Amino acid sequence: MTLKLAGLEAELLVDRGVFAASGIDPGTAELLRAGLGEPGRGPGSDGALLDLGCGYGPITVALAHRFPRARVWAVDVNRRALELVSANVSALGLADRVALAPPEDVPAELRFDGIWSNPPIRIGKEALHAILLDWLPRLLPGASAWLVVQRHLGSDSLSDWLAANGWPVKRVGSRKGYRLLQVGPAGPRPEPA
Repeated sequence: MTLKLAGLEAELLVDRGVFAASGIDPGTAELLRAGLGEPGRGPGSDGALLDLGCGYGPITVALAHRFPRARVWAVDVNRRALELVSANVSALGLADRVALAPPEDVPAELRFDGIWSNPPIRIGKEALHAILLDWLPRLLPGASAWLVVQRHLGSDSLSDWLAANGWPVKRVGSRKGYRLLQVGPAGPRPEPA
């Protein structure tokens, strides 16, 4: 599968059993197109960035390429997905800047300069909300999360739920049936509604 971004064209190893094994899904493509920031903007620090639900790694690769001083955390519950990310970042010479882990192995004290995700909407609202309530508080003050959600799969209700739980939400794009949501910038940890 070929990943094409400004300044990057990379062949990524994919396999059945991981999300979008046939190629980059339209939501992830939209997130990559619109949600990584322009040169000189975004988390250009040497901090930590999170690809939550990384799959085989297109967002991880894009983040590691775009922000070369950052440490990118690729997190997924699917062990095969993490194996594929490992192979992909190794083949591209990015392995020294990418940490791979299932969610339970990410240090609880680790905070992120940004979170990117095409979240697993189909796991159900309760499970999705639990994931977001676990990870969004790990944003550093002033940092944002970038989520892409299909309009007909509940992007507006998710946006409303996030706002009701104290997270500033801004729809920064809408294209091809997908909404790009900026959650944050993070401030003090909100209490769940």
